[in-house]
Amino acid sequence: MTAGRYRIGQIVPSSNTTMETEIPAMLRAREAVAPERFTFHSSRMRMKKVCKEELEAMDRDSDRCAAELADARVDVMGYACLVAIMSMGKGYHRASRERLEGVTARETGTVIPVVTSAGALVEGLQALGAKKIAMVAPYVESLTCLVADYIEAEGITVVDRIALEIPDNLEVGRRDPLLLIDIYKRLNLTGADALVLSSCVQMPSLAAVPIVERECGLPVVSASICTTYRMLGHLGLPTHVPDAGALLSGRY
Repeated sequence: MTAGRYRIGQIVPSSNTTMETEIPAMLRAREAVAPERFTFHSSRMRMKKVCKEELEAMDRDSDRCAAELADARVDVMGYACLVAIMSMGKGYHRASRERLEGVTARETGTVIPVVTSAGALVEGLQALGAKKIAMVAPYVESLTCLVADYIEAEGITVVDRIALEIPDNLEVGRRDPLLLIDIYKRLNLTGADALVLSSCVQMPSLAAVPIVERECGLPVVSASICTTYRMLGHLGLPTHVPDAGALLSGRY
């Protein structure tokens, strides 16, 4: 890396549009208050419908994407599909990260750190000290249950959840993030330590996060916020992004 300049790589589903807007938006906002500068580079895995069969096929393609991004010598790499990882079995984010980092080592002779959005969500909630959470997901009920079970296997209780039942990934990416300001109010937040406003990297939420955080009085995160948090950590940079919620306040 060049001093103060960082290359951010992302492995994204072919129909995903949100991680390539929200993560750059956060890091551009950070550039307004910090000296570091970022460029963004993606490689795509084929996926249209959010179903187990397509998710499994897509995950198999992630090795190719990691090799392609390694060719660009990115400084950190994000695997931008939370449910693809979670559908492969509890704790799979660890195996995925190890495998993909192995790919980067074979291609470059050195390990490029890999952040999976699934692992980042868990680690972001742990950084907040959250033991109980509520969450909003765009997925069908069965996949939302899978995500909740995965999080609970990591020692975090899901006290309530909303499944928006949207199987089309493009439709998920077109949603107005400000709709979440009303949707989250259907959750029972009693006992919750944090709110996951979007447990999906494709469902936009960034614009709503500071508003909801002020309203509900809890730390509010999303998969993209947690991924950005972990990327900054791997780069050894302060975890501060303006207007991106408590986790990126610089306190954690």
